[in-house]
Amino acid sequence: MKRVSGAEQHADGSAAWDHRAVNRQAHAHLDVNTDPGAQVILSVAVNGPTVAESLTAVHDGYELAVRELIDAHGTRLHVFDTPGGRVAIDYRAEVSGALPSPSGAEVDRIRYLRPSRYCESDTLGPTARSQFSGLVGAELLAAVGSWVRTELAYLPEFTSPIDGAVRTLLSRSGVCRDFAHLVIALLRALDVPARLASVYAPGLYPMDFHAVAEAYVDGDWQVIDATGLAPRQTMMRIATGRDAADTAFLSTRRGFATIDAMEIVCVADRLPVDDARHLVRLA
Repeated sequence: MKRVSGAEQHADGSAAWDHRAVNRQAHAHLDVNTDPGAQVILSVAVNGPTVAESLTAVHDGYELAVRELIDAHGTRLHVFDTPGGRVAIDYRAEVSGALPSPSGAEVDRIRYLRPSRYCESDTLGPTARSQFSGLVGAELLAAVGSWVRTELAYLPEFTSPIDGAVRTLLSRSGVCRDFAHLVIALLRALDVPARLASVYAPGLYPMDFHAVAEAYVDGDWQVIDATGLAPRQTMMRIATGRDAADTAFLSTRRGFATIDAMEIVCVADRLPVDDARHLVRLA
């Protein structure tokens, strides 16, 4: 690719997206019922610099103390203790311009080649090699994304949060995380480092937290969204990891929490037309 007028241009001459020309906003609201003494761990914050940002956890009219941690994958975690009962969580962010991508260091590329809990690349090796032999780079990513989109039906009622890529392929159905897990497992089986990213996705319907795959190709992490439900160019990274085990938007220790209500809203000044044949960096 080459740079023209501050934006990228694809090999076929079409203009790529210029992140500097668009503003994006995200809002996540969760009503959570917690056990006394429970500690809640959130992964809802945009991973990168923001124009404006706030996060509050309110219990019985009082804000709880929230502290930030950074995990091994570069994800921002927010942790708070609760006396028990209902907690209202609100996160808001405004982003202008591009966000940075987590490291492409060699140790990370090795980590994201290994089989993981939900991405059984060792089991899916024969399938990957028979379907995608001889393909590399952007052509491989487009082919894997297209094949997964064709093979799977988007059916929330027929999936479980503990399903992995193998079970997803056998059932031929799933939601965004299942689509992403299958893409990741197939690419790892072909020696392409691949990982999962949770994102805010303007244009997604119905609106929710979204999950996509990333693959290390041409010296950078490129996005594959086999669901095709939202343009990749305006997505905002939240969490990064081997699979969904590393990217849960809410988890607990010392007790349990149930989500009574959740609302996600994310918008962009404008939405691009996304062509899956082109490489797109999550920014």
